[in-house]
Amino acid sequence: MRVMALDVGTSSARALGFDAEGRALPELEARVVYEPRTTLEGAVEIDADALLEAAARALDGCLAGAGAATPPFEAVGISAFWHGLLALDGEGRPLTAVITWADTRSAPAAAELRRLFDEEAVRARTGAPLHAAYFPAKLRWLRGHRPDVFARARRWCGFPEYLAWRLTGLWRTSVSMASGTGLMDHATCRWDPALLDLAGIAPEALPPIDDAAARLVQPWASRWPALAAARWFPAWGDGACSSVGSDCVDPGRIALNVGTSAALRLVGPTAAGTPAGLWRYRLDAARSLVGGATSEGGNVIAWARRTLALPADDAALEAALAALAPDAHGLAALPFLAGERSPGWRDDARGLVSGLRLGTQPHEILRALMEAIAYRLALIHERLGPLAVPGHAVIASGGALLRSPVWTGIVADVLGVPLTLSRETEASSRGAALLALAGLGQAPAPTAPAGQRVAPDARRHEIYRKALEVQRRLYENVVGPRVS
Repeated sequence: MRVMALDVGTSSARALGFDAEGRALPELEARVVYEPRTTLEGAVEIDADALLEAAARALDGCLAGAGAATPPFEAVGISAFWHGLLALDGEGRPLTAVITWADTRSAPAAAELRRLFDEEAVRARTGAPLHAAYFPAKLRWLRGHRPDVFARARRWCGFPEYLAWRLTGLWRTSVSMASGTGLMDHATCRWDPALLDLAGIAPEALPPIDDAAARLVQPWASRWPALAAARWFPAWGDGACSSVGSDCVDPGRIALNVGTSAALRLVGPTAAGTPAGLWRYRLDAARSLVGGATSEGGNVIAWARRTLALPADDAALEAALAALAPDAHGLAALPFLAGERSPGWRDDARGLVSGLRLGTQPHEILRALMEAIAYRLALIHERLGPLAVPGHAVIASGGALLRSPVWTGIVADVLGVPLTLSRETEASSRGAALLALAGLGQAPAPTAPAGQRVAPDARRHEIYRKALEVQRRLYENVVGPRVS
């Protein structure tokens, strides 16, 4: 038995084959890279049909590695980014690009919603605050700023629902993806009537919440004969897949992932609470995912590498960063290049580096940004840790983090807890494959390989604890309290 995993992120689409034990098949792998469109106004969006083509080309490349005589796959599991909003016309054609979680143009609309609603009551029902990352604010912004598009739209969804619509002809979404919109009532697993009414859309404009599998329609079935008979499951959120792929599926293990953005997540029963500053989504009908995500991670590091005069050689840059002592650059940074999500949820926050001098070096700015992101993760861990069992493990994954031993050490020292580095390089893809196998009635034993253990240094942790307090004061002075 073999299953295919398709992982659609905000910077690349990956297709990988897996066996019945959830082990990757090295000859079955392909990746297609792209970049979102960004503007100074805060737009971060991706053309839906270009994204569809990228996903299709990833599948093409993966299947090409198997050869013409490859046996059929039993199922396809899809991991996709949460919170992206897409408007479709009556024929199912895109009227907008996919407006991603990082798009902050709807921040004023989110502030309006906070004046109209009891945000804590909304968060209790939907697991999400009223923030620019989620559908309620995006819909309100589109209604006010693009009324022509809003009037023409007949369907609203994320990219994975558009992908399923095009590939299988079925209009539906999973519990997992619906839970990341900010529009689903967790108690009923249905769309929230009050929020839909305020947004000005009917429940019928959103895909039904249904986890049933489907099959390919033409011309896709002819394009991919090995996938034609496969069961295509509705996509799961990439964060949920990453936790599953890292074998972080109980309160004894917190998953830490740093890719384009960063997050800490804990899987538990659906009745689990949601501490202030965090969110709650669904893995499936029986399990919740509680955690916090930042809008900054590898994207900030990529921005710094594009913008600053940093060494082009990775080894030289890593050596320069390693030569710096903790918080020795004299800088304090707020890394909010795409607004803030957890824990303060200030979608209007902007990035800042304080303390620059004529002698400040580019790699010092980069290290200050790395440390700043680690401080934000520490604030999330403070809130999430009490939901885990005492002595819980923190399993770290994500290429942006694991490619830099310096950054990995910084995060361990700032959090003050050991990190176990996952050697599973494609945790989201593996998670999608394991969930697809579960849908087929298979239950492979946990096999995600544990790698190096990175222990914190007590002296460095104390230095960073004081630096975190400096960042807290900078945040209060510059960003200020959440405004409603």
